[in-house]
Amino acid sequence: MATQLLLVTLLFLSYTLTNVMGDETGFVGSVDPKSLGLDKKQTVSHFKFYWHDIVSGSNATSATIIPSLPKYNTTTSFGMVSVMDNPLTVGPELGSKLVGRAEGFYSFTSQSQLHLSMVMNFALSEGKYNGSSISILGRYVVNDEVKDMPVIGGTGLFRFATGFAEGRTYYSDPNTGDATTEYDIYVLHY
Repeated sequence: MATQLLLVTLLFLSYTLTNVMGDETGFVGSVDPKSLGLDKKQTVSHFKFYWHDIVSGSNATSATIIPSLPKYNTTTSFGMVSVMDNPLTVGPELGSKLVGRAEGFYSFTSQSQLHLSMVMNFALSEGKYNGSSISILGRYVVNDEVKDMPVIGGTGLFRFATGFAEGRTYYSDPNTGDATTEYDIYVLHY
């Protein structure tokens, strides 16, 4: 009987210490989801922006930091990497109301077609979304009518966000490389 009581006591203490002390690594622990705002009802928000990628002129918003490999320079620009700080506007005209900036980079990743890998943070500057951002990372197929990319997270009001973005080319100038893309972004957030 005493052995069984001792065994039960040791199991209880072991369980209690494991839960109190957390993971044995010393840097992982449990968190109450409520403390992170995860007890709120999830919302799906739809945002519509126009993304202006200006690569020409003295006010360029995208800059090539790594040129394409010479072999692919005129076909797919394979290997080229550009950084961006592109305006996000309400309308398709560059002069329409500015609601944020798309900060990030894109790289040309196909040797045979115009495919890009895009990493963007849509940093918003309007209304209650000011200071929040939506993070997108995905494959962008230039010649597809609709470019479908995942929302992988965000900051501010978009912590723990998921969703998807659809990009549609609104305007593209083959001579300058400038382009305007209409983005519809659907974000599931708390």
